[in-house]
Amino acid sequence: MLTLRQVEVIRAIMVTGTVNGAAQMLNVSAPGVSRIMKHAEGLLGLRLFSRQHGRYLPTVEAAGIFGQIQDLSRKMKDLQDSAETLKRGASSVFSFASVSSISQFVVPCAVRLLLRKHPDLRLKIDVIKIDEAIDYILLRKGELAAMSYKLDHPSIDFQPLAPCSLVVAAPAHHPLAQRKSVTAEEVLQHLLIGFDPADPYGHNIAKAFFDRALTPRFVIQARYAHTVLGLVAQDVGVAVIDAFSVAGYRHPNVVRIPLDPPTPFMTYIATNAGAPLSTFAESLIKFLRQEAKAALDA
Repeated sequence: MLTLRQVEVIRAIMVTGTVNGAAQMLNVSAPGVSRIMKHAEGLLGLRLFSRQHGRYLPTVEAAGIFGQIQDLSRKMKDLQDSAETLKRGASSVFSFASVSSISQFVVPCAVRLLLRKHPDLRLKIDVIKIDEAIDYILLRKGELAAMSYKLDHPSIDFQPLAPCSLVVAAPAHHPLAQRKSVTAEEVLQHLLIGFDPADPYGHNIAKAFFDRALTPRFVIQARYAHTVLGLVAQDVGVAVIDAFSVAGYRHPNVVRIPLDPPTPFMTYIATNAGAPLSTFAESLIKFLRQEAKAALDA
């Protein structure tokens, strides 16, 4: 049985009419082409080419084989084209989700890199709450979810995304705005905007107070970070928020101050434990980690 390499060499000789031409076409040595051709002729038990005036011409006996080689070559090209199409993402829709905090800056930066690698890929991005992640992953609405909190479920894998921390967002002319750092006790001396502590994301942030035996009292509770930051920009109050939510956020009336002591926590990528990841998902995870690190280093 002929190998694909032997078929490739035979076709190259057919197309170019010479061993040297076939070698150049395949970017290999001429002796190597001759050796492969002779081995193919031995396997088939017939002579494929006759040499006339320095050129190799198909023999009458091999005419039927050459027709099949041409058909096989076309099919191989179709296969390569299909593989390239899949690699670029054409005709594919890649779905994934993110919690609000990671979706605002880290996800768009990672998607930019993903589309550079797979320019024809179409995307569906959902913004979900932490407690919606289990249904999202198990019902396979998407391949992965970027999370600010790790849940306990046997059918979902949680792999680390990047460490994050909490900061204080304050209006530019607020008494806290010029501070190099702010404690939780100092934050409670001012009007506080935040998230419901009963919500997993809100609880993650409220731990900055709970761990110090403090009880946060919110003037306003909101669901999403962009609403909280919008309220801060309007001088309504101050907020404790995760660093990813304010990464890349630029508003002349909002400043960020580190919380003292630092409050690091890990963010995660949630995937279905029973499903292999696509090339697109693997690429996105790589880019999410890269951009999450860059966002905190900025």
